[in-house]
Amino acid sequence: MSTGRDDDPLSWGGDDDPTLEVGTPVAAPTLPAGFTAVGRGSDDVARIAQAGTATPVAGPVPLSNAMLVTIGVIGGIYALYVVGWFIGGVRLQGTANFLVSPVGYGAALWLAVAAPILWFVTAFVLTRTSKSWVRIGWLVAGLALLLPWPFILVGAVGAVA
Repeated sequence: MSTGRDDDPLSWGGDDDPTLEVGTPVAAPTLPAGFTAVGRGSDDVARIAQAGTATPVAGPVPLSNAMLVTIGVIGGIYALYVVGWFIGGVRLQGTANFLVSPVGYGAALWLAVAAPILWFVTAFVLTRTSKSWVRIGWLVAGLALLLPWPFILVGAVGAVA
C-alpha cells in the first residue's frame, strides 16, 4: 500500500506540508515585524527581526471581558457628561451673557462639551501599555474632575436665581 499523498483520492494544495505529518517535530512559527499572533499558542510565536533571527513577540495585552464592560460603562458616563455640559451650558447662556461676551461664552461652552471626550480618548490612548488599574484610575479621575456642574446645580428645567 502506498503512503504518498499523491495517491489519495482527494488532495488539496498544501498537502505536502511537513507539519501535517504526525510525529514530525515542528519549529516554533515566526511572524514578520508588524504582525501580531492571537489565539491559543500565540505566546509561543516568535517575531522575525531585521537581522533574520527570531525574537519573542511583545506588545499590548488584549483587554479582558470585565475590562471591556468597565470601559464601556465609564464611556457611557462620559457621554452623559457631554450631554450634561451642553444642556447646562445652554441653560445658563442668557445669564452668562451679562458677564462674558457671547463669543467667549460660546467658545468656553464648546470646550466644556468637548472636555469629557478629550479626557476619555487621551486617557485611553496614553494608558494602552499600562496596567488596567492605572487606566481605570485616570478614567475615574476624569469622572470626578469633569462633573457637569451647570447641569447639576441648575438642572434642565430649574430656575436660575
